[in-house]
Amino acid sequence: MTAFLIKRFANAAFVMLAVALLAFTIFRFFGDPVEMMVNEQATQEDRAQLRERLGLNDGFVTQYTRFVTKAAQGDFGISYRNQQDVMVLIGERFPATFELVLVATILSLVIGIPLGVITAVYRESRMANALQLGSIVGVSLPSFVVGIMLILAFSVSLGWLPAFGRGQTVDIGWWSTGLLTPSGRAALVLPALSLSTFQITLVMRLVRAEMLETLRTDYVKFARARGVPARRVHWVHALRNCLMPVITLTGMQIGNLIAFALVTETVFQWPGMGLLFIQAVTFVDIPVMAAYLMLVSFIFVALNTIVDVTYAWVDPRLRDDTATAGGANG
Repeated sequence: MTAFLIKRFANAAFVMLAVALLAFTIFRFFGDPVEMMVNEQATQEDRAQLRERLGLNDGFVTQYTRFVTKAAQGDFGISYRNQQDVMVLIGERFPATFELVLVATILSLVIGIPLGVITAVYRESRMANALQLGSIVGVSLPSFVVGIMLILAFSVSLGWLPAFGRGQTVDIGWWSTGLLTPSGRAALVLPALSLSTFQITLVMRLVRAEMLETLRTDYVKFARARGVPARRVHWVHALRNCLMPVITLTGMQIGNLIAFALVTETVFQWPGMGLLFIQAVTFVDIPVMAAYLMLVSFIFVALNTIVDVTYAWVDPRLRDDTATAGGANG
């Protein structure tokens, strides 16, 4: 198990170093930080002094090493546009993105799991066929199209929910939340639905496939033969054995939701990290872009590593296979 953990963490570190190289390349070669930070009245001497202070005259390897060292400490410099510490800006926007992703994940499970069970148990019914067709549509539609349709339906036509913004928020220490105010909860509904649509269809289709397989197993047939009510067989015995792949998929998709929430945040003007990244691209704010890339990549790598380690802990054959492969290569 120790060798397996070392290998997995080494792979994670290698991936993060590669991402850091990409982020540093963007930081170093796309735009001149000096020209973006000084005003028009600055002299060439002022520019030269700032370039020296920023270490831009050092070699590539020296600058990359410095970038990785500072990134490991959470230091990505100062935003060109806002003239604030980058991690402070991201820290201000992170609660909004986290709440959006959290609610979208909960919606995907609360809606997707029951729909998956229904389409598996009543697979020949019209309702199941309609849900299957709806899942195909949900997978096919881009999130920005879903968001625009939700705005047209529930904001413009019906006027039930706000079309943009986060509503009123409450500060709890450094954390800001809209879940404690009526306007904050109302503002969260549409973007969370838009972000969770694709995830709902994935969960539904996965639960359906697992349920169809589980319903053919001997223990389910035995439970039916003993006279256990069909509802209990479907929603307790069978569903319990379908949840492991769903949990795995959900954990893996959290990184995707955080990364691709920027589209939803742009459509709904949700003040999260995604909208901050889009604004950084618009104004060529390289430090913010590099920090966002590193942060999202770290979330992906961390989640993948946790899933791999959990699988190896649950199923020892995985780490045994790794050790065997390592011994064969040796």
